[in-house]
Amino acid sequence: MPFYVLDSWNAERKFIWLKNVFFRYLYDHFDEKLENKLKCILHYFERIGSMIPVGYISFERKVIALEHGTFSFPYPKENFWSQSSISLCPFKIFNSGFIEDHSSEAIEVDFANKYLGGGALSRGCIQEEIRFMINPELIAGMLFLPCMADNEAIEIVGTERFSNYTGYASSFRFNGDHVDKKEIDVLGRRKRRIISIDALSSPGKRQYLVECLLREINKAFCGFLDHFKCHQYQKFFQDASFMGSQHDPNVVGSSRHSEVYHLSLGNPSTSSQTIEETLASQLLRNHEARYCSPLGYQQEIGVVTGNWGCGAFGGDPQVKAVLQWLAASQALRPFVLYYTFDLEALQMLGQVVQWISSQGWTVGELWNMLVEYSVQRLRGETGAGFFSWLLPSLKSHDIILLNISHNV
Repeated sequence: MPFYVLDSWNAERKFIWLKNVFFRYLYDHFDEKLENKLKCILHYFERIGSMIPVGYISFERKVIALEHGTFSFPYPKENFWSQSSISLCPFKIFNSGFIEDHSSEAIEVDFANKYLGGGALSRGCIQEEIRFMINPELIAGMLFLPCMADNEAIEIVGTERFSNYTGYASSFRFNGDHVDKKEIDVLGRRKRRIISIDALSSPGKRQYLVECLLREINKAFCGFLDHFKCHQYQKFFQDASFMGSQHDPNVVGSSRHSEVYHLSLGNPSTSSQTIEETLASQLLRNHEARYCSPLGYQQEIGVVTGNWGCGAFGGDPQVKAVLQWLAASQALRPFVLYYTFDLEALQMLGQVVQWISSQGWTVGELWNMLVEYSVQRLRGETGAGFFSWLLPSLKSHDIILLNISHNV
């Protein structure tokens, strides 16, 4: 897993361009949300001007290989998912609150644009752009991380949150200072893990095609999988036919291996070579020490997510929620915390999750049900949402009982 030294001249040119775009929008298309985005950035510089942060931030491009390799996980095909016997992990639902406010240590999903940061330095002001404003150190990744392919995700570890906010999109407002209480890991990084995964944009009915379902579940799986454990994971699935080792022409991919970039905060006298050697050895020791058994659940690091690929991207919230549950379970994450933001389409999510869990379904069984529903949806045999289609025989009194049990 190579390390790279950032080309400072090209990075500076790109930063100047991004900055000019941001201020041009602020001048030509003034509105309050842009003014409040600027307040977040100015607040960041005010904070670091009084005390420079120390430590490191890691940027990693995570890749599921399009061809089989010894130390990489190959792009899964349909039979990988349909034949999976992995149990579904616990799934907890929150109708209010925000992903970035959770207390458990977990990977926090960034509903990303394929170009990291999306419209953070222009007019954008939805989930990803807001995250880049309250954690401005994320903006650095926009300088050197190019467009994500379908088989790629980006993981960023160590950024600090500096601002509070209220509202969303046009109602976004800076709401004062935030003191980040996340602990520091052995590498000097804050224990805040952000996974950037981009969903299909405006997919319409094609999102129910099997190839589109595969694209979305594999994108989430790439982000959720611990790529340091890929070789052990592969041993667990010894049947190579599950892996889909041949190149899939439906995947817009690359031959890149995972790339890790580390930015140093403070301590400027340390040479880049020393940083690279130190971080490489520490990363290996850290991961070897943290997991006592091959493929044991990653006890302390679950997934915190929400309506990924919905809203502006136009995805089906019920399908996207299930796909993320499947991906997290297959990646052996110990739990999913899901923030619905009180979306009406997900009102039955709690009952459905509880019913599926009570049936003891595996990843493969739930995936097959989702595929069957999608085929019927494409053929026009059903116009119902996935939840209503899945539980047509669940009587009203059963739903009431499940709801009571869930609330207790």
